[in-house]
Amino acid sequence: MNTLRLISYLALLTILFLFGCKSLDSSGTDYRLVLDDDGIWVEQFDRANVDDSRYNHNNTIYQEKTSFIYSFKHFTKDNQRLSFKYVDSISDWKFEPYSKDKEGLFEKVSITVLEGLGYNTRFNPDYNQTVLSYSYLTHNDFAPFGSTSGVIENEKNVWMHPPRDKYFKILEINPFPYIKAPYKIGNHWTWKLTIGDPWSDPRWLAWNGLVNNTYTYEIVKISTLKTSIGKLRCYIIKSEATSRLGKTELLSYFNRKYGFVRLDYVNIDGSRTVLELEDVIRLDGGSK
Repeated sequence: MNTLRLISYLALLTILFLFGCKSLDSSGTDYRLVLDDDGIWVEQFDRANVDDSRYNHNNTIYQEKTSFIYSFKHFTKDNQRLSFKYVDSISDWKFEPYSKDKEGLFEKVSITVLEGLGYNTRFNPDYNQTVLSYSYLTHNDFAPFGSTSGVIENEKNVWMHPPRDKYFKILEINPFPYIKAPYKIGNHWTWKLTIGDPWSDPRWLAWNGLVNNTYTYEIVKISTLKTSIGKLRCYIIKSEATSRLGKTELLSYFNRKYGFVRLDYVNIDGSRTVLELEDVIRLDGGSK
């Protein structure tokens, strides 16, 4: 074998070694992080990677077959506690005064991380989020309705859709749960979202047309929060959303192991909604 042929052979072996199995970037992962149109960092894979769970494998918090169970409270601007009751598919739902007689009242939200991408790619072939299933539980864990949406988790940020069904549609106007690296006090960032009038409701605010929400976020504190699953060290993120409708707020408590463990919202009508993590369940029997 002459020298030129030997050099070519060695070069070919090098290429096969580096790229034969799968392409890795400089961080040792099989994806690179890119900014989407909304300024959120998302994973971008080689087109040859068609693994249905590719957006889930790097998750350390929102892992497949894990359920996050939240309790919730709603307070009017006059600090009256309310709950809501599902009536039926026609009458939908209605507010109810909170009572120790909890028959039919919703008490909890279950957010479960699903395997793969489900049907999302049928409508959006470029869907790039971990898929979540949202169920709304009454006092006896009855769940008459639910939905799916998504979360983005990687080294640079964690961004999550809140519950947004029935009464929880009110949270669409608020800042979404969102934390961005570096995780340190003083880090701040912005985000934007356009919201349509199907999210409006005369029980808090009705509007016509599109609304352009502008969000600001800042990590303002690191604190230990006492929760049902123990004392958790949390990054506290203060966020605001402003639009032609007015202003809403969210104070998020984020833990590196359990994610968003407390979400304290000030809604567009001055009411408050508070979600608190009560339990984390591994459906496959593993530990979190």
